[in-house]
Amino acid sequence: MTKVLGLDVGSKTIGVAISDDFGWTAQGLTTIHWKEPEYKSVEDTFKQLIDEYTIEKVVIGLPKNMNGSIGFRGEASQDFAKFLVDTFSVDVVMWDERLTTMAAEKVLLEADMSRAKRKKVIDKMAAVMILQGYLDSQS
Repeated sequence: MTKVLGLDVGSKTIGVAISDDFGWTAQGLTTIHWKEPEYKSVEDTFKQLIDEYTIEKVVIGLPKNMNGSIGFRGEASQDFAKFLVDTFSVDVVMWDERLTTMAAEKVLLEADMSRAKRKKVIDKMAAVMILQGYLDSQS
């Protein structure tokens, strides 16, 4: 099985997670800093990730409103998905990520992590939770 990339796309950072070879577990990989919507600014980074890990599928968190509608952040994530498909010809799955960032924050709080450290890893942790949710749904 090829590895799957998981993304938590924000306006300033993109949390990145990757699956293991079997598609069972998600691990945090990195946090990419960018200025939305300057896709060119992250094109080389994503080319490198996709090539290095032989990525054919990307799971992107789709932040929906609690009523299920898609707001500005959700549209921004869909736009990013379109960029990845158009640029790299990868399959993209949009994954409902409601509450993912809050769940990640809770895990880090329970780990007694300082606010400064939480801020550095929260997006990566959210990407892990998005990807793990997807992987669990596939088994």
